[in-house]
Amino acid sequence: MMRQTALTLFNRRVGDVLIAGAFVLLSIFLALNLSTPTPESVPVSGPSEPSPWRARVTTSTVFDAEAFKKTIIDNNLFRPLGWTRRVPAPAYRLTGTLIPRDSKTPPQALILATANHKTHIVIPGDKLAADTTVIEIRSKHVILERGGQRITLKLDTSAWLHTSKRRFSRPK
Repeated sequence: MMRQTALTLFNRRVGDVLIAGAFVLLSIFLALNLSTPTPESVPVSGPSEPSPWRARVTTSTVFDAEAFKKTIIDNNLFRPLGWTRRVPAPAYRLTGTLIPRDSKTPPQALILATANHKTHIVIPGDKLAADTTVIEIRSKHVILERGGQRITLKLDTSAWLHTSKRRFSRPK
């Protein structure tokens, strides 16, 4: 344990170091502020002398704060490595279409509502929800209108075309 006189000397030295550090920071601050020229005293070169070493700054350049903030939000440093943005699941998925050969029968489509897992058999003009209407049915896609915006549902055939080799190969 330190004696009382040694502890007092230690506290006094720490205080002196802190005061000296504050003076150094204050002198650096004052030196930087007094040495930088004011905007009125900066010589301005005209457009006749373009400098190849400096980027030309024009008065039409406007800082876009919203784009700057979006970049920071999209590329957050504190997210875990390998993080990807979640893509929201679509409200509807096309599972099949039926295009008749005669013109008297309307085309039909099988549409799965992903929220409640209900399958709807629809024809053009039917309503899937209060704001969603079937506009057009083609052989591999359906066009819906939701709130004035058109949504195209495409039939996913990749599961049938691309099969795993291991699944159908013979055991060795």
